[in-house]
Amino acid sequence: MNRLLDLLPAFPGKRIVVLGDLILDEYIIGGPSRVSREAPIVILEFNRRTVLPGGGTAPASNIQSLGAQAIQVGVIGADKAGDELRAALAARRVDTRGLVVDPGRPTILKSRIVAEGPGRLQQQIARVDTLDRRPIAGDVENAVIATLERELPHADALLISDYQSGTVSPAVVDAARRVAARTGALITVDAQGDFAKFHGVTIFRCNDREAESALHTELRGEEAFADGLRRLRAELSTQGVVVTRGGEGMSVLDRYDHYHHIPVSNSSEVFDVTGAGDTVIAVLTLALTAGAGLLDAARLANYGAGIVVQKLGNVPLNPLELRARLLQSAE
Repeated sequence: MNRLLDLLPAFPGKRIVVLGDLILDEYIIGGPSRVSREAPIVILEFNRRTVLPGGGTAPASNIQSLGAQAIQVGVIGADKAGDELRAALAARRVDTRGLVVDPGRPTILKSRIVAEGPGRLQQQIARVDTLDRRPIAGDVENAVIATLERELPHADALLISDYQSGTVSPAVVDAARRVAARTGALITVDAQGDFAKFHGVTIFRCNDREAESALHTELRGEEAFADGLRRLRAELSTQGVVVTRGGEGMSVLDRYDHYHHIPVSNSSEVFDVTGAGDTVIAVLTLALTAGAGLLDAARLANYGAGIVVQKLGNVPLNPLELRARLLQSAE
């Protein structure tokens, strides 16, 4: 446990470029009042609206909260959601100079309708997504690549968060690999699909369902997970693989072919799993740049994920809470 605690003071001063699909998470919160006459649904009376940076911005928010400097790279639209997302990132002190505006596509907006009952108990009842999944191209793609070429030489790592919404194109990944190879920066990836384009990155993360889809096989039991992670590592030619498994924790395979299963650090107070994977990849990346091995980095990330699932939405991990959880676990 002391090894994990010793990593935290090393986070300030690290510079992490975060590339990904930039999403604004919107929460429209209301209290149930009556049943509608138009349809068999409950009417919510509006209480308030909140917005949070989500998607590929969530790892950047976590990195900034943990004391490092996050440089956000990605695409937004020329719209209200884009302005709100830029402002929300700036409020969290994330460097937004890498945002590229594409007037031809909307900022990705995920609108959640949330019912709030007595004691502020909240339940999400619907979600509406506004997005354009077409891959970026032309001037927009060139601008993203130019931003990576400008920022990555001054960074300790590149974190790629691919929500398969068009930003992380093969050409962008190829350019990132070229720059990282020249500068020595780590590349960590959190992907939901299209794994092949990430061949040769340093560390790769996905969840168990995504791994099963890529491997075309079910993963049941530790032997199956160990074999599956070895296949992923070989196919991607990466140094390490982390597969998160929801309530069953995570599986880790490092560069030395050591497989580990890490149980969840919190199974009794899960409120909202939104952002858990984003927290994992952010903490993993910072821990690796601080000199941790993959197993210790994954253990620290596991504690971080156990904290954020207790909160509604993509709330950045608080370093004081992380430290307190580590100290509590050491007792």
